[in-house]
Amino acid sequence: MDLYLGIDFGTSGARGAVIDEFGSLLFEARYPFSMPQKRLDEAFVHSEWRKALFALLEQISGELRRNIRAIAINGTSATVLLCDAVGEPVDAPLFYNDARGAVMLERLRGVAPENHTVLSATSSLVKLLWMSQLPSFSKARYLLHQADWMAFLLHGQLGISDYHNALKLGYDVLELKYPEWLENLQIPIQLPKVLTPGTPIAELKAEIAAKFGLPSSCLVCAGTTDSIAAFLASGAKHPGEAVTSLGSTLALKLLSRTRVEDSRYGIYSHRLGDLWLTGGASNTGGGVLRHFFSNSELVKLSREIDPRKTSSLDYYPLLKPGERFPSGDPNLLPRLEPRPNNDVEFLHGLLEAIARIEARGYELLVILGADKLSRVYTAGGGAANEAWTAIRGKYLEVNVVRSGNTEAAYGTALLAMRGLVF
Repeated sequence: MDLYLGIDFGTSGARGAVIDEFGSLLFEARYPFSMPQKRLDEAFVHSEWRKALFALLEQISGELRRNIRAIAINGTSATVLLCDAVGEPVDAPLFYNDARGAVMLERLRGVAPENHTVLSATSSLVKLLWMSQLPSFSKARYLLHQADWMAFLLHGQLGISDYHNALKLGYDVLELKYPEWLENLQIPIQLPKVLTPGTPIAELKAEIAAKFGLPSSCLVCAGTTDSIAAFLASGAKHPGEAVTSLGSTLALKLLSRTRVEDSRYGIYSHRLGDLWLTGGASNTGGGVLRHFFSNSELVKLSREIDPRKTSSLDYYPLLKPGERFPSGDPNLLPRLEPRPNNDVEFLHGLLEAIARIEARGYELLVILGADKLSRVYTAGGGAANEAWTAIRGKYLEVNVVRSGNTEAAYGTALLAMRGLVF
């Protein structure tokens, strides 16, 4: 029996999913990070990522490992790092929401097309330009995304990415090449070779196959981003269907026949077969909720919320200044006051605020030309919150259902099994 492994690197931990050739889920593995990624120092970040990858492999039984034919990995979008000639990181990675590169936007506006996806304070290209000023840049030979580097640890070939991760680097997903304007920047570093997500790259390194009892013929495939993996897992297939990922952040993906791009609002479109997956990611989401409440408190307090009532609290829940979508405003301030003494009221206000941001995001996508929203699938940890689902349905005015599978690792396993066949 042929099996397939998908690995998801999120913000709070890594997960793995093993499926068979019919798409049935056989095994799930989890590895929680020891602390939030943004607080890890350089050496610990890389050792933690490596440790997580190999710990996930170890959790899978030997019987299952012997039958794994392909592996794919997803990572957080626009999390990037610089590596030397042998693939060792030369500095700390910059995470998906790191906006220090905003100081490079003026330079980039003079080169990139108006309102291009890279014209965002958190794009991969802006991060690369910012990192090019660091002393460590002289040691760098490759720019890799998180998913690229994790896959490299398995197959050993440097400088390979996929066109989902490479979108925010400036790769032209319509023409399937780097545009001339990007080449004109003459960045003295090797940009990754870009493949279609799910494309086999190479077999596992011999030492990895031997150590974990994996077939020497097991293929490592080009990966994707975490939110696209969640979309692939959801079961959404038709234009107008969308997936909201309620993880640490809030990611929206709407399947459309029309490509929508506008950096002013943090909107971009990923290629998905003959269709487009248009959307964006807000800095609000579960990370804000977990800042104030434990998981058990969220479950308990949510049960006491009456979703039919509208909160009077007017919040914009962020942990720090800066928003990516639906307004690309790196200076947007969090709005979390006043805080009522009643925690149920406070949580109700937070959930409604995030629901309003979600509804505004989909509304904006449609205004700019995407297909009309018809159904929203929900993935991520927030998918199980019934009160939140009811609140979101009230604002979205369409059916809100839980994804067929809520784990991005499952979607990535599907990618390893069938490539990007939609």
